[in-house]
Amino acid sequence: MPDPVLRLGFFRLRFASPFARKSLAMKYSATIASNPYVVGSFACIGGGLFGLDISSMSGVLNNQSYLKTFNHPTSDAQGAIVASMPAGSFVGALLVTQLADRIGRRPTVILAGIIWVIGSILQCASVNRGMLVVGRIISGISVGLSSAVVPIYQSEITAPSIRGRMVSLQQWSITWGILIQYFIQFGCSYIDGVASFRIPWGLQMIPAIILSLGMLFFPESPRWLFDKGREEEALQVLADLHGKGNKSDELVVLEFEEIKQQVTFERTEGAKSYLDLFKTGNPRRVFLGCALQMWSQLSGMNVMMYYIVYVFQGAGLTGRRGNLIADSVQYVLNVALTVPAIIYIDKWGRRPMLLAGTLLMGFWLYLVGGLQGRFGHWGTVDNNPIWVVENNDAATKAIIVCSYLFVCSFAITMGPVSWTYPAELYPLKIRGKAVSLATATNWLFNFALAYAVPPGLNNIAWRTYFIFGTFNFAAFIHILFMYPETVGRSLEEIEEIFQQGHVFSAWAIDRNVGKKTLEDVVGGAKAKKSDSVEEEKA
Repeated sequence: MPDPVLRLGFFRLRFASPFARKSLAMKYSATIASNPYVVGSFACIGGGLFGLDISSMSGVLNNQSYLKTFNHPTSDAQGAIVASMPAGSFVGALLVTQLADRIGRRPTVILAGIIWVIGSILQCASVNRGMLVVGRIISGISVGLSSAVVPIYQSEITAPSIRGRMVSLQQWSITWGILIQYFIQFGCSYIDGVASFRIPWGLQMIPAIILSLGMLFFPESPRWLFDKGREEEALQVLADLHGKGNKSDELVVLEFEEIKQQVTFERTEGAKSYLDLFKTGNPRRVFLGCALQMWSQLSGMNVMMYYIVYVFQGAGLTGRRGNLIADSVQYVLNVALTVPAIIYIDKWGRRPMLLAGTLLMGFWLYLVGGLQGRFGHWGTVDNNPIWVVENNDAATKAIIVCSYLFVCSFAITMGPVSWTYPAELYPLKIRGKAVSLATATNWLFNFALAYAVPPGLNNIAWRTYFIFGTFNFAAFIHILFMYPETVGRSLEEIEEIFQQGHVFSAWAIDRNVGKKTLEDVVGGAKAKKSDSVEEEKA
């Protein structure tokens, strides 16, 4: 017979009022919430899962035990294996449209971690391609969930002054995931047998466990709480996040009033479904978010991440150890050069970073393609036909250096901004759906490129780099004309940016448009209330 005290406790929990159960569901550490950098960065572990996956594949492409276990996959088969993860991520990103709005931002992050563990177990235990692909699809669902919901969560809990820095940590966590997993792969490559790839695939579940358990101590998004009618809880979370528990703090009152006005307005608009993404004012922003995620993939960065082994083989870098060392240098640069972007993204602004990045990336890719086209020829590496540069150290070194400079250009510009910009574009009522749609676009193009690049390198060789270089120049033109600056504004103030118009002359929108003081917000609320009272009297 259970202890009476335990039975009484269960009875109270089971039949507690809805408010009491909600309170229990949102318990968190106020101490953790009071540190903006801790609360804004921890969820980024979800981004690190994507990084882990990238190098979990790139590190085994020339692993003989991997090749033997999975029957020496051809370029088409290897492309399908790699592409299975972004295929799952596409599904996961679309699921966020329901999960993030229905169960909340925090529970969705926790769920993503649990799903990743399941996928990692299947990959680690896989004995054939089918089992490996299923495991990667499940892991992909986790990555899709986390990559869509983490920027939403970060953008809704951080102050405007550091929001860009916090959301850009998503990209930095991806680079750390790539680097850490690659060095684990590097070390395990000296193990004989299947343990050389199973150990790294098994270890990658550890960050996901930390993520799911750790998020229990973090608060839910105050904007989501307010939208669900839990205003007092939203105010308390804002106070813990930005006012050290003081509900009267100026920033806390300002954000609360802005959220209140925005949510009230959006409720009257009745935004409920995907159709709301196409209501007046929304299509422009939905298009910008999706297009930016598309351009981030068409930049060619993930080609360099997934298939860097093939790239350096084509450059004439032979030998497994030499190739692994050269690859690791690229991953270290990716981590290091993301740091300046994190520090200065809220000072430099989104537009300058995107414009500079796309120009530089296009330039370096054209150089890589030109050098390979001029000094390469069709040859054979590991019994596979490949366009390769041979007996030309100068050309080999130049291609490797240009590849490094390309990665550095992405890391300091497009990488962080491609996550930050879509997360701050949208009004609250469509934010969950719009961000997940933008992220799904990222994964759709990721899937297509992961599948198509190995056959592309096998068939059109160096011309592949010219294709991606041209995509970067096209992105520069698009961003120049259509992407307004959003730096330094709260999520509610960004509304006024798009009320300015200038659809094809984004440079004409001033960086100070939309910025408000507490007096502006409170005064506007009073004016609206006064107008509504007058209308009722009339």
